[in-house]
Amino acid sequence: MERIGFGLIGGGWRAEFFLRIAEAMPERFAVKAIFVRDRGKADKLQEHWGIKTYTSFEEFTAACRNECSFAVVSVKRVVNAEFIEKLTEAGIPALAETPPADGAEGLLRLWERVGASAKVQIAEQYAFQPMHAARIRLARSGRLGEVSQAQVSAAHDYHGISLIRRLLGIGFENAVIRAQTFTSPIVKSPDRGGPPLSEELEESQQIIAMLDFGNKLGVLDFTGDQYFSWIREKRILVRGERGEIVNDEVSWLQSFDSPVYDKLRRIDTGHSGNLEGFHHKGIMGCGEWLYVNPHAPARLSDDEIAVAETLARMGDYVRGGPSFYSLAEGCQDHYLALEMQRAAASGVPVTTQTQPWASASAGGNV
Repeated sequence: MERIGFGLIGGGWRAEFFLRIAEAMPERFAVKAIFVRDRGKADKLQEHWGIKTYTSFEEFTAACRNECSFAVVSVKRVVNAEFIEKLTEAGIPALAETPPADGAEGLLRLWERVGASAKVQIAEQYAFQPMHAARIRLARSGRLGEVSQAQVSAAHDYHGISLIRRLLGIGFENAVIRAQTFTSPIVKSPDRGGPPLSEELEESQQIIAMLDFGNKLGVLDFTGDQYFSWIREKRILVRGERGEIVNDEVSWLQSFDSPVYDKLRRIDTGHSGNLEGFHHKGIMGCGEWLYVNPHAPARLSDDEIAVAETLARMGDYVRGGPSFYSLAEGCQDHYLALEMQRAAASGVPVTTQTQPWASASAGGNV
């Protein structure tokens, strides 16, 4: 398997995912160059990771042309589009973090300037997390019949909507969106900085939205606490005419009078004396492997496995392989999320409109 060299724009919390993955899988991935604007931060990154770090974008792109298949853009959303455009102008393929631009105007401006012709993919990783990938495969298998509803309480905004679209098999269809927010108290959860140091009550912000695509319904229910909280679980419901998935439980009709019940089983090595090493192996259910971890035996979290998959697929894409999560899809999911937030703020249903990127190929079958 060919080693993938890539450049990295950004040095924040999310950018470190790409650095950790390359460190854990040096035979598969290599960060060849890093760009950050701040000299002090650049020096710290270079010292810590041992990777040449640039504060000149021109020098960074020159290094990328020589050593990299593509560049990852992992910066704040307000400058994401700027770097996507710059890389496109420099002729360097871009794998950009979500969302690709800040607001609706930013999405339209980015699409007008870059469009479908640029070598751009979006690093939307949630559909590649093991259990989500297994659910998506099962939803598309026909075992549940035609899937008509997906309720997702696992990720916010565009991330959650990306899962809804894939579980439902939705492309760029328009929707009527109804949404509301709800605030409730919660004992403070861990965050990016680690666990709480003392008990503290804070406000938990929840959004509940229904995206009615006509014959298919998506429901997003999420609070920001769920990413780190010890007491707020993630939930998934997928309903079809012949069966449904509720988290890791599956039920379906083998025939109209013969129900079957099963469970999605996570297989990890290294437990109970197993000597294969400690890593995630895959997800089994319905008598088959619904997901096999392509990055085993690297010791990665589920989210890191998913991010590694975006890197691997980007490597294939720049060599002529298929799109896996196009700029058009990234724009659509963020557009739907923005309209969802507008519906929640106004309390009035919002009907989405067909956007310029809808004519582009959705690509990206998981």
